[in-house]
Amino acid sequence: MVLLEGDTMSRLFGLDLQLGADFFLSVIAIFVLFFAFSLLLFNPARKMLNNRKQRIKDEIKEAHEIKETADKLKTQYEEKLANIDKEAEEILSSARKRALEGESRVVAEAREEAGRIIAHARTEAELEKQKAMDEVKREMIVIASMIAEKVVSEQIDTTVQDKLVEDTLKEIGKSTWQS
Repeated sequence: MVLLEGDTMSRLFGLDLQLGADFFLSVIAIFVLFFAFSLLLFNPARKMLNNRKQRIKDEIKEAHEIKETADKLKTQYEEKLANIDKEAEEILSSARKRALEGESRVVAEAREEAGRIIAHARTEAELEKQKAMDEVKREMIVIASMIAEKVVSEQIDTTVQDKLVEDTLKEIGKSTWQS
């Protein structure tokens, strides 16, 4: 039996042609499986990971936008808080001004009313004074009539007449004549 050189080598390592063919077919099968898995499993997994990556990027972007909006709203809120003291002071100032105007109006109306009441009271006092004076005049007329009647009835001299006038004056009272 004649051994070929290639046979010696293959026998040394225990490799033969069948084993080489099996090895070659196994490598082809592995590449076919890798290609099939890549189409069926790896590409959808990559697509899913890319989608998830994009969704995360979008959510981060949206979160930044929301944060910016929140920062703007916070700034506006702080400005309003700063201005609220000014607005409150303006409202209070306006209310004080209206209250002072109302107070001035009420005081003016009260003064007018007091003036009318005083004028009315003065008018009433003048009328009462006039009535009292008229009453005194009537009494004087009545007294003068009584004196005249006594003078006429007694026909007396001037000393008696003076005495009658003095007596009448005493009856009327000095206060009537002085007012």
